[in-house]
Amino acid sequence: MSVIEIFCPPYKIVMLLYFISWLLADLLFYPYSVSEFVVDAPKGSSLDSLTPNEHVQEKDSNPTRLEESQIPEKEFDASNFTNSVVPETEDGDADTKPSSKIKEFVVDTPKGASFDSLTPNEHVQETDSDPTRSEESKIPEKEFDASNFTNSVVPETKDGDADREPSSKIKDCNYSKGRWVADSRWPLYSGSECKQWLSEMWACRLTQRTDFSFEGYRWQPENCKMLEFEKSAFLRRMQDRTIAFIGDSLGRQQFQSLMCMASGGEWREDIENVGKEYGLVKARGAIRPDGWAYRFSNTNTTILYYWSASLADLEPLNITDKSTDVAMHLDRAPAFMRRFLHRFDVLVLNTGHHWNRGKITANRWVMYVNGKPLKDRKLLEIGNAKNLTVHSVARWLDSQLPSHPRLKAFFRTISPRHFRNGDWNTGGNCDNTTPLTGGSEISQDESSDPVIAAAVKGTNITLLDITALSELRDEGHISRYSVKATTGVNDCLHWCLPGIPDTWNELLIAQV
Repeated sequence: MSVIEIFCPPYKIVMLLYFISWLLADLLFYPYSVSEFVVDAPKGSSLDSLTPNEHVQEKDSNPTRLEESQIPEKEFDASNFTNSVVPETEDGDADTKPSSKIKEFVVDTPKGASFDSLTPNEHVQETDSDPTRSEESKIPEKEFDASNFTNSVVPETKDGDADREPSSKIKDCNYSKGRWVADSRWPLYSGSECKQWLSEMWACRLTQRTDFSFEGYRWQPENCKMLEFEKSAFLRRMQDRTIAFIGDSLGRQQFQSLMCMASGGEWREDIENVGKEYGLVKARGAIRPDGWAYRFSNTNTTILYYWSASLADLEPLNITDKSTDVAMHLDRAPAFMRRFLHRFDVLVLNTGHHWNRGKITANRWVMYVNGKPLKDRKLLEIGNAKNLTVHSVARWLDSQLPSHPRLKAFFRTISPRHFRNGDWNTGGNCDNTTPLTGGSEISQDESSDPVIAAAVKGTNITLLDITALSELRDEGHISRYSVKATTGVNDCLHWCLPGIPDTWNELLIAQV
């Protein structure tokens, strides 16, 4: 027996050779850790279909990191923002028509176009799915290429998770799809008692009107059941929170409606005027302040409204001249919103009825883009200018949401007008007082305001879609009734309060 056989029996030799071969194979064929790489394969392909070293990239240790220098901020290119189907409009025309006319403002894009169909660098920055993303990890905001920007696709309505009965938590709950039903428990407050918050011109109980059957209806969504509004429960839910409305006079109506709902239409001493905190004070020579802010002291709940009819930032060109022209920055959110956004917990935006040539001229608004007077003739067309503004505001607001995780943002769709046999200045009227003569149900899935729907698509802003359901309620307008009625003058734009704006707030509260 040899020395090798004594110290290394055959079975040990076999094991030693096996260990050496395994070690060599590991060193030769597996020199790296697979976890350090990620295969960037086309969707639907397999690893076997890739050629050697194809589509392999090193995996970053921080998957959310993106250097700011990778996406430089560009100046907004408005030269290609077109809308070939929208003519210039006169006062009271186009955008101030009922909802059936709103589609005139859709950008002329290829049929079926969407954000996903745009080529690289043509799309708007995608919203981060993590609402708690830190400031350091934000992707710098890029200017969108307006020539390919589409608003033809309406987003799905976001699911509300509050103010509904547990059994009604259906995935595809659409609050704008449903029907009007008579309910003896409505209205939610007295129009003759809520004088503390209602403007006289909208308090129809104080006018010559004698028929108030329009007050006794509530909206019932098709796939979800909203709990009945109760002011004390609402204020408890909104404790230490601020609800802000920014928009035109219809936004002001929604604000007054919510004040009446939250107070029960009763005179209350515990509500404090906090307008000064937001600079909402009446300037010398002004008819009214730019807005109002009130706080329910028991729950520290603040409800405010700021007038911004176009949602474009307005800047007087000469602050010492009362008759100066005003720069209307189409690509800039209102200064008030930019300044106080950090204080808001719920924000509701709206615009629409001031987008006509007559109002823009009367207000001496001069359109600006990138800080310069707008020269592009196509963008100067009303529909294109409005489209640019709502998309700019929505994009800016969405970019701010990650750093304001408590903020719930809404963009309300346009409130319809119901002038018949003429317009506001040509003898038009809305004399009907019978509820629901045009039907009581809305079954459509898409929004009747495609411009606003497209602006919020792909963002974390919720569409507050009230257009179609309000279209059925032509009997709820001020009509010819007012505190100082004038023969031949009808208001078929604003609503009686209590009335339809109360329903807008019910839908809002259900989704907060």
